[in-house]
Amino acid sequence: MITPLTQRHQVDLAMDGIMTMVFLEFLGKPIWIWLIFVGVVLSLLVLDLGVLNRRDRVIGVGESLKLSAFYIAVAMLFGGWIWWSMGGEAGLQYYTGFFVEKSLSLDNVFVISLIFSYFAVPRELQHRVLFWGILGVIVLRGLMIGAGAALVAEFHWILYVFGAFLLLTGIKMLFASDEEMNIGDNAVLRFLKRRIRVTDRFHGHHFVVKEPAGEGGAMRWTATPLLLALVMVELADLVFAVDSVPAIFAITTDPYLVYTSNIFAILGLRALYFALAAMVHRFRYLKYALALVLVFIGGKIFYTQLVAKPDPLIALGVTFALIAGGVLVSLWKTSREDRTAEAG
Repeated sequence: MITPLTQRHQVDLAMDGIMTMVFLEFLGKPIWIWLIFVGVVLSLLVLDLGVLNRRDRVIGVGESLKLSAFYIAVAMLFGGWIWWSMGGEAGLQYYTGFFVEKSLSLDNVFVISLIFSYFAVPRELQHRVLFWGILGVIVLRGLMIGAGAALVAEFHWILYVFGAFLLLTGIKMLFASDEEMNIGDNAVLRFLKRRIRVTDRFHGHHFVVKEPAGEGGAMRWTATPLLLALVMVELADLVFAVDSVPAIFAITTDPYLVYTSNIFAILGLRALYFALAAMVHRFRYLKYALALVLVFIGGKIFYTQLVAKPDPLIALGVTFALIAGGVLVSLWKTSREDRTAEAG
């Protein structure tokens, strides 16, 4: 027979076990801190798909801007909590990482816009692709950041490799041509079209459907163009992560700050996509500012390792100034070009 005393002892043991698990560390931080972040992200995803966008619909520019402002506000509040709980330096590193990831991800918007145009994805279905794409990004970025953290912890000199890579990538971006990417020539897309059955039309918001294999054939699972668009969006995110993950490790090697700033930047960018896609042509000179950001961050790695660690506030200020300057110059130049074209 279980007595009340024995029952209470079992409850106490269970609570002790839970508390011990919660305060265990994962990647240098207590698990409860990670659980707070996971809880916030899950709440945002449930709110997004379960409440705000339960039905397929077109998201207008105004709604996109409001939703993006909400995501940015949540990211800023989370940064404030980091500042309060982990200190001012950690807070500045989080904010710098957030702005860097946000700015570098802007270039991804242009590629996603090309992908949607290539597959002729209806506007009311684009949010669904972006939503499921973000779930893949959360996993992929987690794996890449975990691998990066392990490499930095084991081989500190890998930071020099990150720095050199960022410098070379930034310089390459400065002198790259403005030739538009051809989605149809992508090797992954060609491989998928050869290996899997793909229907030539959309079936609502479904990524796969059952269709007969030829006249009177058996029903088989068939991919829709929406699935190919999702795969290409994930591939674009993976390609851009190759730049952004080394960039964030140049700011901080704390995996928690790296991952949280990364994910919050991407979450908000998905909301902002519909506003940016409507005026994507107005930001075609922004890539030069992004290139300078990569050069600055790559140079910062070498300065930190060989001279001294710069003030985090300086890194945040320079990054913000470069991006703000790039946006303003881009808007000014494209506005002048539009006026010239109208006059001509």
